Amino acid sequence: MEMEETLEETARRELMEETSIRAGELIRFDTYDKPGRDPRGRTITQVFVMIWKEEMGRPKAGSDAANLQWFGLNDLPELAFDHQQIVNDVLRMIKEGD
Repeated sequence: MEMEETLEETARRELMEETSIRAGELIRFDTYDKPGRDPRGRTITQVFVMIWKEEMGRPKAGSDAANLQWFGLNDLPELAFDHQQIVNDVLRMIKEGD
């Protein structure tokens, strides 16, 4: 996050840098801030949710990403730290229609 950015501006910039996708509507979902969730150091994650549409551009690895790959929800690789919990929380929100 840059000092002059809001959380949403940061999310939009990072999405573009990592995937070359221009963000549409972003929905602020939740904040994950439990101490110790990342063994590398104190990390606070603000999660945004977005519905991707083809007119936003095809995802491709951007300047900050070595590669990019899509996975089906049932085919996700092992995720680091508490990221599987974050995915599960987002899926629960979608199923409940919140």
